[in-house]
Amino acid sequence: MKFPLLLAAALLLSACAGLQRQKSEPANPSDLRLSGRISVQVAGDSGKAAGGNAGFELSGSPNAGQLELSTPLGSLLARASWSEGEVLLQTQEDQRRFADLDALTRELLGEAIPVAALFDWLQGRPWPQAASRPSAGSGFEQLGWQIDLSRSAERLIVATRIAAPVVTLRARIEP
Repeated sequence: MKFPLLLAAALLLSACAGLQRQKSEPANPSDLRLSGRISVQVAGDSGKAAGGNAGFELSGSPNAGQLELSTPLGSLLARASWSEGEVLLQTQEDQRRFADLDALTRELLGEAIPVAALFDWLQGRPWPQAASRPSAGSGFEQLGWQIDLSRSAERLIVATRIAAPVVTLRARIEP
């Protein structure tokens, strides 16, 4: 009986020692601020998927913004921030710089996720910087990804990369 209590206390203490949230005011009134739950699954060679899920807060724009990922209990796991010519990832352990957002997501997940396009995809529309086409059912295809909007009334967006390895990103947006 003592072990679960010690484990719970250790988790609470480690949560307190983590990254601190940064409340940043949008530089531009049209900047986006979305939060919710996100999961990313990457299909492996063996057919088994690897990935995880987290709470998220996405703010800013594709040119300058921030993505914070947190545990189910609300502890901040990581913060990615970007502006012209700089992409930075902060975790409890260290801080690293990347050439661009694709390089950051490729290192973290093994595959690149088009973060710039996510700003529009999470609002249920194609990214205006690339060609898109309607898909069968509710949604569209863009940048080699199928964006499923069939559950957008539930504030759930599912993006699946069509090419192998298949990557599936699910985001439930909080109201």
